[in-house]
Amino acid sequence: MEKRALGNSGLEISALGLGCMGLTFGYGPAIDEKEGISLIQKAYDLGITFFDTAEAYSQGANEALLGKAVKTFRDKVVIATKFGFQDGDASKGLDSHPKRIRTVAEASLLQLKTDVIDLFYQHRVDPNVPIEEVAGTVKDLIKEGKVKYFGLSEAGVDSIRKAHKVQPVAALQSEYSIWWREPEKEIFPVLEELGIGFVPFSPLGKGFLTGKINENTTFDLTDFRNVVPRFSEENRKVNQKLVTLIQEIAKNNNCTPAQIALAWLLAQKPWIIPIPGTTKLHRLEENVDSTLIHLSEMELVHIEASLQEIEILGARYPEHLQKRVGK
Repeated sequence: MEKRALGNSGLEISALGLGCMGLTFGYGPAIDEKEGISLIQKAYDLGITFFDTAEAYSQGANEALLGKAVKTFRDKVVIATKFGFQDGDASKGLDSHPKRIRTVAEASLLQLKTDVIDLFYQHRVDPNVPIEEVAGTVKDLIKEGKVKYFGLSEAGVDSIRKAHKVQPVAALQSEYSIWWREPEKEIFPVLEELGIGFVPFSPLGKGFLTGKINENTTFDLTDFRNVVPRFSEENRKVNQKLVTLIQEIAKNNNCTPAQIALAWLLAQKPWIIPIPGTTKLHRLEENVDSTLIHLSEMELVHIEASLQEIEILGARYPEHLQKRVGK
């Protein structure tokens, strides 16, 4: 697979990563451990060298699964994990105090069965802890050899700039896809200016852009999408206009809607590295093959013009979670 540089950090990874969250958390029951390990190992066989997890995904169980899966090729891959929630539980609120960051780092090293965390993200900006203090703590962890690179997730422009002055930010991870383009307005110019890489999560719109979800779809009771306004039955019905557009372009390219959605992302900036997640092997293979699709300038212009005519309905987060982003 093609490699990409994560901004100016010196970190080079596969053009597509694997988001591991859904293997244990967020989208219904956890996958069987053997199946999860097999999927991660298959991803590596297909050329993926970038794996994303977090303490908050099942309070370390997701990290443990990833650690087991990559054990035999740990030195060949880059692992990103995250800190920032009380007791590793997103429902309990934020906590990025230095002591907590260190506690998470030590726990993550154990769960991942590794000597170093390649990329350590602050999961959400904590308004109760100066971002300079957070960056300084990670800087110390880097000096101690426990962490290699520092990242932020869903951070706003001011936080990115302040943190970067203390410890260079290698990557920003935030939601971005053909149906959520907010980062283009203020975030992208800053990332480009500072040489920071961008890692979009939910690049397939939490599954919506695959064309496999419609207004009649029923989610598991534990599925996060049940509380997402954009996934209300009414909004799913209206937002099908976007899926129809992607399906048309996919048909012209003899590929799938998911592959078009990922190819579009890869075409936006050379420092963008999406991390689609899946629990299914055939979806993994489908996603990987998106890196072979190169949309023409004419197609990109057509998509852009078409998107201007499509209104997307529904917020991407319920109100209580929306308050945590863009700080």
